[in-house]
Amino acid sequence: MKKFAMAAVGGTLAGILATTYVAGPLLAQEDARAATVYEQLDLFGDIFERIRVQYVEEVDETELIEAAIGGMLASLDPHSSYLSPDDAMQMRVQTRGEFGGLGIEVTQEEGFVKVVSPMDGTPADEAGMEAGDFITHVDGESVLGLSLDEAVDMMRGPVGSEIIITVVREGEDEPFDVSIIRDTIKLTAVRARTEGSTVVLRISTFNDQTTPNLISGLREQIAEAGGIDKVNGVVLDLRNNPGGLLNQAIRVSDEFLESGEIVSTRGRNPEDGERFNATPGDLAEGLPIVVLINGGSASASEIVAGALQDHRRAIIVGTKSFGKGSVQTVMPLRGDGAMRLTTARYYTPSGRSIQALGVSPDIIVEQPRRRPNTEEDEAATARRMRSEADLRGSLNNDSLSEDEIRQIEEDRAKAEAAADLRDDDYQLAYAIDVLKGLSALAK
Repeated sequence: MKKFAMAAVGGTLAGILATTYVAGPLLAQEDARAATVYEQLDLFGDIFERIRVQYVEEVDETELIEAAIGGMLASLDPHSSYLSPDDAMQMRVQTRGEFGGLGIEVTQEEGFVKVVSPMDGTPADEAGMEAGDFITHVDGESVLGLSLDEAVDMMRGPVGSEIIITVVREGEDEPFDVSIIRDTIKLTAVRARTEGSTVVLRISTFNDQTTPNLISGLREQIAEAGGIDKVNGVVLDLRNNPGGLLNQAIRVSDEFLESGEIVSTRGRNPEDGERFNATPGDLAEGLPIVVLINGGSASASEIVAGALQDHRRAIIVGTKSFGKGSVQTVMPLRGDGAMRLTTARYYTPSGRSIQALGVSPDIIVEQPRRRPNTEEDEAATARRMRSEADLRGSLNNDSLSEDEIRQIEEDRAKAEAAADLRDDDYQLAYAIDVLKGLSALAK
């Protein structure tokens, strides 16, 4: 018994010693790390004080600290940033759908400002800005070396004022200038129209208006068509949509899914992860869907496209999306400012992250660049339009009734309208053709 007790005591002592040997170095490492952090903070204080006292010109201490905070956040990734009280207010206004500016969503790449996408109907869109454009100068001043916030500040100004932006574009040999007049940006989150028998829902942003606009727009188009049976499908046009609110992307996806996961987010700690699932009900009542995306489709747009693709609820057409697979949380700070911090990555229902990879279309369709019509083109078109009926003395077709002839003429008019759409927007025309094919197979 004594031997057993001694063995137990020996085991306890060994356990204490082992714990000490393991925990001791870990605690020492933590203490060393904390000491290093405090030393760095002391260094920051020394530098701040020397700048405040000895810099050649008097500095604003508040601006100096804000710049330091901004630099710290900018060092993390392109989407984390400090928002001054004015910037935070502007962001809150923007999510409601109305704000002042040019109407472009931008990020930073290789030191330059890169256009994620111009927003529909905004001054930047009307001036011809395109997704993928690089902005190198603003009013003749280089943006190279500036933070994204500093470059954006250069582009801000009074409504009605002019700004000259120097652009580098793939396929263009030389940089060129674009003149834009600043204006109040009023975003219509969803524009609905009908092309032939297809309802086209153009979603330009994900703000508080998006889901209500989507629901009302689709229902109005179905009613005008004469009922759901008169519609062959829906096109969700997410091209050049830079994203927006995560909850709106989830709600839009939910409108077309009956069940299953929509998106999941995973943060630094496993317990911080979230999963969002669809609820019963399909706004399109099972109609086939085509989703249009391109390199300007980012963030919330990619959540919708990825969810509908993984559930085989839609065919994705266009070109690879932007590849922004991270979630930013806006955290209020003292003094009415805010911090936008990347806190998670999001994953499609199949568990894939699209960060830096984007959503790959099921059918890749490039949008041809427009070229001006020439006299030769017009002459060739005129020659192609000649038919048997144009020949002098041609026989009449007496085998058809007036109703049959009228039906043929109506079908021809629809086909010509589709051809005109191909010239104006090839990707959209392709999406509509896909839905026509699916509709024909279903009959």
